[in-house]
Amino acid sequence: MSQHVVSQRIYILIFITLLLLTLVTVDVAFYDAGWLNLPIALTIATCKALLVLLFFMHVRFSKRLTWVFVAAGFIWFLILIVFTLSDYLTRGGLTGEGF
Repeated sequence: MSQHVVSQRIYILIFITLLLLTLVTVDVAFYDAGWLNLPIALTIATCKALLVLLFFMHVRFSKRLTWVFVAAGFIWFLILIVFTLSDYLTRGGLTGEGF
């Protein structure tokens, strides 16, 4: 079974990119973008998670079955988020009305 070998240069570039994205996350946290704070933070976090998943977990060069399981994990995560948000957004608020 032959495995794809990723060069050390790629790992270093991905690591530097992750460090830069972390610095961007810290920098963005100090700005008040209003309602855009959460989408910006989640976008940066998603980019970092994808880099780790694709390169450090070797999903980029793996077989299709691995991609199926990764996709199933993301679909399951989305289901959990949708149900959590549907519960949270339909509550009465913090005053105790819905309890």
